[in-house]
Parts: sequence; C-alpha cells; structure tokens
Amino acid sequence: MNTTEPLRTALIGYGLGGAAFHAPFLAALPEYELSAVVTGNPERAAAVRARYGDDVEVIPAATELFARGDAFDVAVVTVPNRFHAAFAREALDAGLHVVVDKPFAGTAHEGRSLAALAEAHGRTLCVYQNRRWDGDFRTLRGLIAYGRLGAVHRFESRFERWRPEPVRDAWKEDADPAALGGILYDLGSHLVDQAVALFGRPRLVYAELDRGRPGVVVDDDSFVALTHAGGVRSHLWMSATAADLGPRLRVLGGKAAYVKYGMDVQEAALRAGGVPGSPGWGTEPADAWGRVGTPGDEEAVPTLPGAYQDFYRAFAAALRGEGPVPVPVAESVTVLEVIEAAQRSSRDGVAVALGAGG
Repeated sequence: MNTTEPLRTALIGYGLGGAAFHAPFLAALPEYELSAVVTGNPERAAAVRARYGDDVEVIPAATELFARGDAFDVAVVTVPNRFHAAFAREALDAGLHVVVDKPFAGTAHEGRSLAALAEAHGRTLCVYQNRRWDGDFRTLRGLIAYGRLGAVHRFESRFERWRPEPVRDAWKEDADPAALGGILYDLGSHLVDQAVALFGRPRLVYAELDRGRPGVVVDDDSFVALTHAGGVRSHLWMSATAADLGPRLRVLGGKAAYVKYGMDVQEAALRAGGVPGSPGWGTEPADAWGRVGTPGDEEAVPTLPGAYQDFYRAFAAALRGEGPVPVPVAESVTVLEVIEAAQRSSRDGVAVALGAGG
C-alpha cells in the first residue's frame, strides 16, 4: 500500500449508516478516496451517483468487490448487524483493511476469530465506535484527565428516545438471534464501549433487559450496571420508551460532578446532509453545555466540538504506522463479552463475573 496516496476505500452498504455516518467523511478527508459504494438497491445507487457523481463507482454486490480486492485498500462495512462479521471476514480474506460498524460480531468468540484473521493476514481491523468522538464524551475525558472531577466513582450514561410505536419488519426489531437486534446490541454497544474506554474492562455485569412496547420481541428498554476493576461503577440506560429524557451524562467524582443533557449535534447535521469540516462543524450552542461543580457551586463548561472525522484520521495514521488504531479491537471484544454477560444476567436475575479476557 502506498502510504502517500489517499486510501482507496470501498463502502459496503448505503443505508443511513453508509450515507450519513461514513461516506461524508470518506469523501471529505484528504487521507481517503471514496472509490466505490456497494449497493444492490437502485434508489440508493441513484443517491450515490447524485451526491458523488461519476468519481464513485457503484458496485451491485459485495462478491464483485471482494473479487477485485487488489483495486482497493480499505473496506468499510455498514450493513445490517447479522452481516457484519461475515463481510468483515471476506474483506480481510480479500486483502483489505477493514472498518466495521458495531457490533462487529455476535459473540466475543467470533470477534476474537476476526481479530486473529486480521493479524494472520497482516491487516488492520477496527470497529467504528464513533461515539468516542461525541463532543460531550470528549469534554468528559478532558475533565477527568485534568482532575476537575477528582476520582470518579460513578459514571451514568444514557441514550434514551421516545419512540412508542415500533417499526414493524425492521431488522433491529427481529427476534431471530442471528439478526443481533434489540437495543442492547444497538445503543448499548456505544454505551458499553464508552465505559470500557474510560474505565477499562469490568469485572462484574448486571442487567435488566426489558420489552416495553406492545408486540415487541426484542429488548427496547434496558439497563446495564458495570463494576470496573478500579471500583468505578457504570450505570447505563438505553431506551426507546423514555417519555422523559434523563441526562445524557451524570458523572460523580470526589471533587465535583459533570452533568450534561442532550445529544451530540453531529448526527442531526449528517442526517440533514451536512458536510464534515464545514464552518462550526460539531459545535454545540452555549445553552446546551454541561455543568461542572457541586450543589450551589457549579459552572457551565463549553462542550468540545464533536469530531467523528478524527476516527478516520486516526485510522489512516495507523495504516501508515504513525499511531495506534483509534479503537483497539481487544476493547471491542470486551464490549461483546459484556453484552453476552448482560444477556445472561437478565435471564438469570444475577450479576455475572467476567473472566480475565483474552
């Protein structure tokens, strides 16, 4: 691979994930060339051509892409969950570096197998945990690093929505275990990943995975509690049935707390067709900033700009040998171990201990 030329990148899938969360960055960043999009959907193919013109090839099937693996450097897998691991495996076998959406596999065993395959091929595998580059999470990491909160003892994190009517026939609502549906695999993958990124591998997992809407066959209102090796407790809520939205973050430390409401602004901008790198990208208005302090003595803290583009910049740097991968695959395997433990905990009504990992 020529480390001075843009990475020739093929995007597999052009639903919301491909169109909003991947293609805009691959097209905007100089480290990449968005060379091809794989989609067999005529409407999505037309949308690719309308937005990117003839510079981006539309390939109708992933099998054709893998047969031409030497024409590309990177494959980005953004398809329904059940296909993540299979497409990542085929891309690695085709000699490509791989970015894959979360959850990158259905089980920790399958995740370890993919990691081993990437190592055997001398290729880089990385899970697209873009929420590590949310503005609020970036701000929190800075507050912790600079000691503003003191020693953190409780990390409360929420992705809550009010969607009382389920989307029928959607793959995220599919009861087939192979579909990897449900809110734990969906939003929970982000929440667990953030907790692992901050405080490391948990030693104990407790979960309540519930179905709150009539007729729903997968969890849609769930809670996961983690006890980390250092003693920090992470309490994570994920819900589609929250008629009142709690704080996005409530982090308690020995010196102060950080409380933040509202979601990162990048998703709304991307859904609206925003271009990464445009003026004010990822910047949050002052009235949405979180607050740091103690009762009666607190102040607003500016939210750092959200920066999903930094994931892709770091991934390119890693391929050039200029830095680590932005999301270590071992941490992504840990996320899968936590999800499996949470499923057992909810089924059996007890906390589940995690082993040493590996």
